[in-house]
Order: sequence, then structure tokens, then C-alpha cells
Amino acid sequence: MTLRRAQINQKLRICSIGAEGELGRRIRDMGIIPGAEVTVVGKAPLKDPVALRLRDFTLTLRNSEADHIVVEAAE
Repeated sequence: MTLRRAQINQKLRICSIGAEGELGRRIRDMGIIPGAEVTVVGKAPLKDPVALRLRDFTLTLRNSEADHIVVEAAE
């Protein structure tokens, strides 16, 4: 499934990044790489953006960015 469809408080493992070029590089520069574990900590009222806990920091991604990230349950 893509990161956009994940539920709040769900622990996930990044499987792949489908974005190419500048967007793909930007996502990877934020530490979102295959094998990394993230937790969805919140979503805005209109479901965009999505807030993630990655290692010891929180970051947000637009749904258009989250659609390029394929994840699986980490548990």
C-alpha cells in the first residue's frame, strides 16, 4: 500500500520509493529510504498532509508525495 493510505499510529517499513528526479531525491534526502521504519502520527482534517515520525524527528508530506512511497506493516 502507499503511505497515503496508512492509518494513524500505524508502524510501517518503507519498501520502495517510486518518485524519480528531484522529488525522489528530496524524499530520500529526508531519510525516507527503503528499510526505514516510520510511524504515522497524524493527518490534517482534510487528510493532507500526513505527519510521520522517523527516527527522532517528525516530518510532514503532501499526499501527492506520499503516493510515491510503498510501505508494509512493520509488526
